[in-house]
Amino acid sequence: MSFIRVFLLFISIGLLSSFDFNPEIAASEYIEAYKDLAVVEMYRTGIPASITLAQGLHESNYGTSKLATEANNHFGIKCKSYWTGKTYYHKDDDYNTKGQITESCFRAYDSDIDSYIDRSNFLMQTERYIPLFSFDKKDFTSWAYGLKYCGYATDDTYTQKLISKIEKYQLHQFDSSEDPFRQLIKH
Repeated sequence: MSFIRVFLLFISIGLLSSFDFNPEIAASEYIEAYKDLAVVEMYRTGIPASITLAQGLHESNYGTSKLATEANNHFGIKCKSYWTGKTYYHKDDDYNTKGQITESCFRAYDSDIDSYIDRSNFLMQTERYIPLFSFDKKDFTSWAYGLKYCGYATDDTYTQKLISKIEKYQLHQFDSSEDPFRQLIKH
């Protein structure tokens, strides 16, 4: 086999492997895996399940990011000075004094459930996010704008990304879900 044919074979294998990730399948699997947890958290905290799922999809790249797979951190929550739990370091959007990107400290969790609970607690217990809790749990648009306004993300298009995911995957349907604990009591 000539060098060119081998080279083209390696390129085609590389290109084919880049098509392995299908965001539609990944989104469907992520939503199926975490929808009940998002609803439980909605009833515990008042945070819309749609917002929780949209943030999880976005921040964890459909559950495939290193932060999600290696640290169980689905929401990109950084350590903060008061964090005493496990940590995970990787480059994000922090810069050193020379203007070079540096590793950021992120919270690490024992499980995905811990990530979801801590994210809800983080929003409820951080003063700058308190205004969000004046919004109805079915008002995902206000929550999406509010998260950006309160400083959750540095991305200027964060609000639109969340709303787009909510609409595309019809995540707002989970904001009307029945309280799972009420269902248990009925049975």
